[in-house]
Amino acid sequence: MSEYLKPTPWDSRNFPLDTFQLTEYSEAALQAAADVEGHFTVKVDPLADKALLHKYGFYYADTLMEPYCYRNKFLEEEAGDVTFHENYDAADILTIAEEAFQGGRYHRDFHVPNEMADLRYRNWVKDLIDQELILAYKQDGRVKGFFAYQEENVLLLAMHKDIRGQGFAKPFTAACVKEQFERTGREQLVTSISPSNPASLNVFIDLGFRLRAGKDIYHKVNGSFY
Repeated sequence: MSEYLKPTPWDSRNFPLDTFQLTEYSEAALQAAADVEGHFTVKVDPLADKALLHKYGFYYADTLMEPYCYRNKFLEEEAGDVTFHENYDAADILTIAEEAFQGGRYHRDFHVPNEMADLRYRNWVKDLIDQELILAYKQDGRVKGFFAYQEENVLLLAMHKDIRGQGFAKPFTAACVKEQFERTGREQLVTSISPSNPASLNVFIDLGFRLRAGKDIYHKVNGSFY
């Protein structure tokens, strides 16, 4: 296998094609993907010339921004009165995840069937559960939200549809961030959010996060998902 193609088995387990991430954006790397069957991802500086991507059949999938926040800039007072639990039913977490994560780049990739994109995100959340990286939020003994973190990375967070749209997004997110700062002792946290999710992006900015330059994500498929 070419040095430019890094297998991503956590993705390929969900699809009938092998999956790869290019290790760099160069013509040599794009050529390496030209004759290999599979699904390919490459991350590119937003200001980079995209001509080579189009030449080799890559198409735009998403952009990921990188909000970051130092502990002394975090608006802790925005946190709601939220208690997190390490004991929960995994099925409750998966139910929320399946309903909440419908806008990812694999869902918007027109080559990937929605049910396979669903499976990809479901398996990711199952991995996080198995790795004990998820904390649950409960109301009246029922799981109504959760968040996952690892070291300085805010991996994901979600609320049950029953409590969305009620002005709880900011206090819930703030509580998640506060909990992570306290548990990890880190002085800085980072996450990644697509601009296609402006509501989430705005919540983090309102809590003291700032934005670093993001990456444009391009995909290519050699082969078929059917």
